Amino acid sequence: MSTPSDPTTDSTKQFHTDQVLSIAVGHLGHDTYSAFLAPLLPLLQERLGIGYALTGGLAIFTQLPSLLNPFLGYLADRVSLRYFVILAPAITGTLFSCLGLTSSYVALALLLLAAGVSIAAFHAPAPAMLAQVAGNRVGKGMSIFMAAGELGRTLGPLIVVGAVQWLGLGGIWRLALVGWLISIFLFVKLHDVQVTSRPSHQSTTRFWKHAGVVFPLLIWLMIGRSFMQVTLTTYLPIFMRDVAGASLWLAAASLTILEAAGVVGALFTGTFSDRWGRPLVIFILLGLAPMLLIGFLYSAPWLLVPLLIALGITAISVQPVLLALVQDEFPHNRALANGTFLGLNFMIRSVAIAVVGVAADRIGLFDAFLISAAIGFLSIPAVWLLSRMQSGAAT
Repeated sequence: MSTPSDPTTDSTKQFHTDQVLSIAVGHLGHDTYSAFLAPLLPLLQERLGIGYALTGGLAIFTQLPSLLNPFLGYLADRVSLRYFVILAPAITGTLFSCLGLTSSYVALALLLLAAGVSIAAFHAPAPAMLAQVAGNRVGKGMSIFMAAGELGRTLGPLIVVGAVQWLGLGGIWRLALVGWLISIFLFVKLHDVQVTSRPSHQSTTRFWKHAGVVFPLLIWLMIGRSFMQVTLTTYLPIFMRDVAGASLWLAAASLTILEAAGVVGALFTGTFSDRWGRPLVIFILLGLAPMLLIGFLYSAPWLLVPLLIALGITAISVQPVLLALVQDEFPHNRALANGTFLGLNFMIRSVAIAVVGVAADRIGLFDAFLISAAIGFLSIPAVWLLSRMQSGAAT
């Protein structure tokens, strides 16, 4: 018999704070490690003697396993994949901590590909698990979850650059220990949480029918957002070094400022979308972000930090709202919907990383950033169509 504290019962609308925070801690630890790559790209580029496209292409290898996300989501709706969530911080942490041990592009690519599998194994079931234990406050739960991830991406560059200066690039493997400690904590907190919905064949059929309406609009949104996001999160340290003339430490600090602002934004955007509606919050964020990116490119040096903060609040923190929207639209197939969303998102990000890298090699990083801002404006009409779709469904 189900108890009121059982998050798997459909009748339960309670916000399970302890479980929400435990999953958020896992996201914090996991994404701290996945943030190691971007600030290390200038060092890896110098070590391997490669151009912008191949350097940025290293991030693509972490995205390729996102093709597994829909399959993992399908499984998570039927079989609890909580151990993927529990073990991912340890595995991801170990793989990213070994980046300094590789000396060839192929070895580095294989290591990042394996890390990408671990990333996919965490991110497909974790938001669905979070949505279930968050009860009827999914937006708030997603804000906490994504803020924790953004905090990890804020701390990651500082931690790894500090470790490189203290231990050397080849000595950062020692950082893997913390990932294993986090996985032990998650095992204690989450090993008995069951979060499967076991959807019927009819609900799965309805999912694919509704997905044919919702996901084209989400893809449209993701294209505009992804170009801005990868430009900032993947290429910002290189931009700061090659265009702004900053040191490795200052380049990493710029990424930390951006991600720290993303933490603040993520804490509020999901909660605001619970009150004001998802489309309105998405419109505000994606409408401001391209203008701020253009301002960043043409601003005086003293405005760079304020603009990075504003970009973090807008361009980075829309993800909790998108995740909450996906959970709203597919309540009976949450993990499958989330896995499909993340799979598409990661594939679009991979294409964006490659396009921006090739553009940077051919026309320079400054112009590549400018083009990304222009593409960002293209996502705005999709928000209006999404709002009309939801209004039509409500009537």
